[in-house]
Amino acid sequence: MPSPAPLPVTASPGPVEQLSRILAGVTVCMTAAFLVNFGLTFVGGWPGVPALAAHLGVAWGWFDPPPVASPLDAGSLARAWVQFLLYAGSVAGVVGWVAATRGRALEADARIYSALAAYIVQAGFWSVFLVGLADAFISFLRVEGFLSALVGKALTTKLGLSQFRGQYVHLPLMGVACILSLFTRSVSVVWLALLIVLAEFLIVITRFIFSYEQAFMGDLVRFWYAALFLLASAYSLVEGGHVRVDVFYARFDPRGKAWTNAVGSLLLGIPLCWIILSMGLWTKGSSLASPLLHFEISQSGFGMYVKYLMAGCLVVFAASMTAQFTSYFLESVATLRRPEAPEPATSASGAGTA
Repeated sequence: MPSPAPLPVTASPGPVEQLSRILAGVTVCMTAAFLVNFGLTFVGGWPGVPALAAHLGVAWGWFDPPPVASPLDAGSLARAWVQFLLYAGSVAGVVGWVAATRGRALEADARIYSALAAYIVQAGFWSVFLVGLADAFISFLRVEGFLSALVGKALTTKLGLSQFRGQYVHLPLMGVACILSLFTRSVSVVWLALLIVLAEFLIVITRFIFSYEQAFMGDLVRFWYAALFLLASAYSLVEGGHVRVDVFYARFDPRGKAWTNAVGSLLLGIPLCWIILSMGLWTKGSSLASPLLHFEISQSGFGMYVKYLMAGCLVVFAASMTAQFTSYFLESVATLRRPEAPEPATSASGAGTA
């Protein structure tokens, strides 16, 4: 694959370019900090930034107790400050980086965020592919009674627990998927469409020829189908493959399209992704956090243990779309800040000059 053409370096960028880069960088870094803090708070047992605010509010007399059940001890208070510094450090780091690279083109930052979105989608594809195959195989061995003969009764019992299977089978495979995504670009999320067809074809063959069907077979199709819709949305945005249904955009000139993409990304796209993440992951009982933290499974007997990962696909969707909308925003601002081409010179009579 040929390397991308070098991007121009702006000699004296204006405040609009600098503010746009800061806004884009803070958006992506704060999203990452929010996801890290979600893991620290609800998986690692850290207190969280809201608990720090409540603790300081009581300590500094902003309001009367009890907004918190008990004051934070020294260790918990230190961990809460670390979580706060993840947000504050993100802002400070982005501002410092933009200040240190004043001549950097907006398109260069846009490429970074677009590459990040592509990597998140790629990692999501490999995760659902590897986890789907492994979990379906385990479910097949378990329902047919072969699993205990292979791994023993004790491990078979543990593999029947969603938390054990999620922690010791799914999570390691997702780690492998993240590594694979760093080196593999030829296979992507579009292959999920073929995998769904093959999985559904297998159901048809086994049902109507061999009169055999198990719950895990349908679960695999639904799992990959959900991932296809959620990951392909971000993939299509990365590749510019979305179909626009409006009747005005196609008639706009490049600047009109840039205004549409910039305003739409800033006021509609990015806020929508943040609504998904904040409402889905704000508390332990939120719509996305609850299935993820409890490794929620379906009630289909010996089916697959991947229902919680469908909620995870929504998180991947929101994170990847945030990065790509940020890239769209920067590309659009770069178009708007680019000098317009001068009109061709004409004579007084309207004929072109010789």
